[in-house]
Amino acid sequence: MDIIKRIWRGAVTLKDALALLFLLLFFGALFFSFSGSPMGEMRGGALYLDLDGVIVEQEQSADPQSLLLGGGPAGGQYRASEVVRALKVAAEDSDIKAVVLNLDGFMGGGQVSIADVGEALDKVRAAKKPVLAYALGYTDDGYLLASHASEIWLDPMGAVLVAGPGGSQPYFKGLADKYGVNVHTYRVGTFKSAIEPFTRADQSPEAKQASEALYGSLWNEWQALVKKARPAADIAAATKDPGALAQGKSLAAFAQSLKLVDQLGDETAFGARVAKLVGRDEDRGRGDFNRTDLVNYLMNNPPETGGTKIAQINIVGDIVDGEAEPGVAGGDTISRLIGQAIEDDDVKALVVRVDSPGGSAMASEKIRLALAEAQTKKLPVIVSMANLAASGGYWVSMASDRIFAEPSTITGSIGVFGIFPTFEKAIANYGVSTDGVKTTPLSGQPDLLSGTNPETDRLIQAGVEDIYRRFLSLVSANRKIPVEKVNEIAQGRVWDGGTARQLGLVDQFGSLDDAFADAAKRIGVEADDVERVTYEEQPGFLGSLLSVFGVRAQQPGIAHDVYTLQRRKAQRVAFRALADADRILTGPAVQVRCITCPPVAAANAANLPKSMLSRIPFQ
Repeated sequence: MDIIKRIWRGAVTLKDALALLFLLLFFGALFFSFSGSPMGEMRGGALYLDLDGVIVEQEQSADPQSLLLGGGPAGGQYRASEVVRALKVAAEDSDIKAVVLNLDGFMGGGQVSIADVGEALDKVRAAKKPVLAYALGYTDDGYLLASHASEIWLDPMGAVLVAGPGGSQPYFKGLADKYGVNVHTYRVGTFKSAIEPFTRADQSPEAKQASEALYGSLWNEWQALVKKARPAADIAAATKDPGALAQGKSLAAFAQSLKLVDQLGDETAFGARVAKLVGRDEDRGRGDFNRTDLVNYLMNNPPETGGTKIAQINIVGDIVDGEAEPGVAGGDTISRLIGQAIEDDDVKALVVRVDSPGGSAMASEKIRLALAEAQTKKLPVIVSMANLAASGGYWVSMASDRIFAEPSTITGSIGVFGIFPTFEKAIANYGVSTDGVKTTPLSGQPDLLSGTNPETDRLIQAGVEDIYRRFLSLVSANRKIPVEKVNEIAQGRVWDGGTARQLGLVDQFGSLDDAFADAAKRIGVEADDVERVTYEEQPGFLGSLLSVFGVRAQQPGIAHDVYTLQRRKAQRVAFRALADADRILTGPAVQVRCITCPPVAAANAANLPKSMLSRIPFQ
């Protein structure tokens, strides 16, 4: 009877949770119907970009279960290509007098994605339209975006905190030793340091050398982008010892003295300034201005149709086996979408947008084979690397006719690793032993409780080496580089886009637009005569509803000062390390994944996987 009662209580709890969810959706719909601008209404004035979240290459689907439990994305997700498209239209739209960036809750994005949006902002300014930015505080990503504004406003109690890339990551060897976990690792590549957090207490000299080179290149490129957009900004002084230099001044005034910002003022003063340019919104009240938000603007300015079709395939997020929703690259999902594009007789070429650290070797190969099939059917395949196309993300790029990247793109990481934890020491501490009968040395291997034997270790290492040789041969054949040379520049090392171009790993610098232009040229049409058709998995019904009604996990009243933003960034790094550990330990035994690559902002980058939650020891 007790079991029946517990089942009944569980069913009632589930019913109540579902009822609460649909009530939230219903009243959310009513809220959007009776408050603010009606969905789809165009008000002209300023194109208002309230970027309270992250810029991504593809949004991750909202997870209803995580939202009910209080988890999920900490803010909005703004697809870079959609923001760019809105800005391009706004530059030519006579009803839009200015562009306004509210970066008060901006949590960043990949350097390439932000640079793409910044370039679109430059086109707005070139059309003689002002771009104004406001925030309580700016960190690296926010300032990179704001540097493209004609006026940068900062709250008088705010600050600009430029820290540069880099930082520390946790190493778990001591924890594994403490709990008696024996971590068996197999790898190929001197710089394939994904396994180091489980085998060392610190970073190896080889990994440190590679990281210093990569982060140094990214930092130099960041400074170059800011210098080009805002030549007067004194970044050197802002990063040397700002606390000492700012003695006797408010940090906001110090930022203004370094020409990092133009005006100091609160949000009301900023709104009054914008109202002078585009007109006051009488319906909203004091300090507000006439505006059209991003969602409404995109709804009223859909992409142009007609012309020769070129399919866009997005390979974004971890590459995993099986099916996956947007924001995660499921091998079966992506290969199926590629197949649909191939079967469409109207599609004449494919542009593949890659923004992935890799993952499953088998899933990566499945995607690559699907793209190779497109090539056998004489469809040009052009790869456009976004922020990150490393390891498995580079593997899938090998079935292509040309590879475009940006100087800030992170790529390479041509290496393979395998990892298998066993617990023979842990169970021995509790008096547990194992025994049995084996017919061959491989019987029962790899054994979770008894550990691995030398024969198994040699077999797994041989498998890892076999995949590595295949990786080298794919790169050699696609990039027309001798295998010996590929091996020299591979070894699991991660490269910035500029170095990768010099090494021949990519063909040329260029944006997503450049990739489409190249594809158009190959099929003999003008770039302006192309219709871009995106083939991607659609989110589930409930996830779509949550996205439409703006349901997010972000808590109301969260602080947006520069110190909180920096702390949240550090928290994401820590959670990402735990999430990486989870992906390695629960994912395929053999992976082509880049762990040491700097994190690229993704909607759920800070989320700890559910499987990890059950394994964290609390004492």
